[in-house]
Amino acid sequence: MTEPIAGWIWGRNLRAFLELLSRYAGYTFDETDWETIETSIQDTDDEAPDGWYSYPLVGTLATLEVALARAVGGGEVSVRVAGAEAPDLQLRTDTLLSALASV
Repeated sequence: MTEPIAGWIWGRNLRAFLELLSRYAGYTFDETDWETIETSIQDTDDEAPDGWYSYPLVGTLATLEVALARAVGGGEVSVRVAGAEAPDLQLRTDTLLSALASV
């Protein structure tokens, strides 16, 4: 099993990140998923080991576990994605993190 892919993105890009990542995993991300995540990450803290929220994306191409936590006092969301075993999925996930941290 590979190490989780980790980084951060701007909070305003979180939904786009999850929608694209879901597509790569073969998972249909819908409004219910978004409402659950949006509500659940409100009280997260990326500096607290137990302050993260995890959400599974169980798709036809991959099963990913996405851990999310807000930076307290900032607009960033820290992200860890476990389960991206295929090299192309690793590259896509890493690229998404890089791109959505810069816009």
